[in-house]
Amino acid sequence: MTKKVAVIKGDGVGPELVDMAIQVLDATDHDLELILCDAGVDWWKKNDGKSLIPDETWRILEESDACFKGPTTTPGGIGTLKSVAVSIRQKFDLYANVRPIKTFLNTPKPCGDVNFICVREGTEGLYCGSEIQKDEDTYIAFRRITRSACNRIAKYAFEEAKHRGLGAVVAIHKSNILKLTCGVFVDEVQKVGKDYPDIEIWEYHVDNMAQQLIKNPQIFNQKILLSTNLFMDIISEECAALIGSIGLAYSANFGDKYAMFEPAHGSAPKYAGKDKVNPTATILAGAWMLEYLGEKEKAQAIFQATEKVISEGRNTTYDIGGNARLSEMASAIAKATEEILG
Repeated sequence: MTKKVAVIKGDGVGPELVDMAIQVLDATDHDLELILCDAGVDWWKKNDGKSLIPDETWRILEESDACFKGPTTTPGGIGTLKSVAVSIRQKFDLYANVRPIKTFLNTPKPCGDVNFICVREGTEGLYCGSEIQKDEDTYIAFRRITRSACNRIAKYAFEEAKHRGLGAVVAIHKSNILKLTCGVFVDEVQKVGKDYPDIEIWEYHVDNMAQQLIKNPQIFNQKILLSTNLFMDIISEECAALIGSIGLAYSANFGDKYAMFEPAHGSAPKYAGKDKVNPTATILAGAWMLEYLGEKEKAQAIFQATEKVISEGRNTTYDIGGNARLSEMASAIAKATEEILG
């Protein structure tokens, strides 16, 4: 049966990245129905409304098997609207945000070769968006942490470690200061870990973790890095720097019945329409989506093609040492994908 994918092109560089990623997907002769739908600041500026996501897009999302999302702009400040990604994660209970971090051949390696997985709880923490003004001087943000959410993200992390054959789950927290909210997170990691005796549990305070990732990142190779929503949002950005460019970092958001795939980076509006940015993260997010929807061989062909193009260095973008345009790099990956599939 043909699977349906809701495709959100997004803002800034999003539309050109998604177009090129679709070109690569089409090179596999996939059996997916890609349904374009609107969301983001660019759409909102033209249409106004109370959300960055129109009602029609919510209907398409609900009727699809997965979502493929380009980068979207999240406005900041008092009175602005909720992020597209956060809205979708919370609506579909996509509690596991996952970012593989692995260096590519022939790319900058600021601190050497790394290879690990970042797992981030995606539905609560400070991202619940609950804030109040107590008085003229005092503003309070609520960090909602539940035992049940900590338990299921811990289970996801240990299952992912087991599935990938990784040796440890690294729990990142600040329980010496946030004694309740980080305390319950650590408690659930330890509790779940008892069911996985072959997988070690390492604990790091988040500030020390930020240092160790620069000082000695190789100690985390072949491990799962796990944390709550905001902490891992920040740490995973640091991890993306370890592979030389945020343009190489792809991600997925998993729930029990739905998933959303997206690049880890933002919409970079200053580069919009310049055919300049690195398409790798968006292309590999699309490949991961193919795998999720059952077309594993075609997904692996895209991963292999991308690694080949990057390692050769003839058709790579400026951020990883090349001088190719976005479209040139994507076309090279599409061609290599076709060759691999024969």
